Amino acid sequence: MTQEPTVIIRDLGRRPMPDVWAQMQSFTAARRPDTADEIWFVEHPPVFTLGMRGDRSHLIAPGDIPVVQIDRGGQVTYHGPGQLVVYVLLDVRRRQLSVRNLVQALESAVVDTVAAYGVNAAPRRDAPGVYVAGKKLAAIGLRVRRNGSYHWLAVNVSMDLTPFQRIHPCGFEDLEVTQLADLCEVDDPQRFRTDLEPRLLSRL
Repeated sequence: MTQEPTVIIRDLGRRPMPDVWAQMQSFTAARRPDTADEIWFVEHPPVFTLGMRGDRSHLIAPGDIPVVQIDRGGQVTYHGPGQLVVYVLLDVRRRQLSVRNLVQALESAVVDTVAAYGVNAAPRRDAPGVYVAGKKLAAIGLRVRRNGSYHWLAVNVSMDLTPFQRIHPCGFEDLEVTQLADLCEVDDPQRFRTDLEPRLLSRL
């Protein structure tokens, strides 16, 4: 029987986004064919991130929150305490995953997890992520280099959503965002992480 590729799970706690970005770039650059895949769970201090081809006009009024342009796809989003960010560092060729397959796996894991809380969520083909009644609950921003995926799935659990009003989230002027704490009784990122992890691993 073929052995399933190993996945190492790391809980990084609360870490500045630029530090984690540098760490995952180094990890991806040092990858070898036998390097184990990793998933990192983290929360970030407040920061706006803009994709490498992102349009800065979607930054309405960032104010005192730093803006970091990074090497992922997509437009602008916000990270802050109370949001669970899941960095997926996978050898996509070894796992026979296309980028679209990986996005669908991340979306499905979130949809199934929140369904257990009684929340009806769904992806959108025209705008990757997970939505509830038209409001965005989870965002996805990825890059693949040297067959290694990196960057994230970000799920709003229990956070201050007002910084999203300073941007056009994911490049959409009228897009509203939501969070689990406003949809169900789940308001702890660690509880959500515990429930999400097995569903995510089963899809990779």
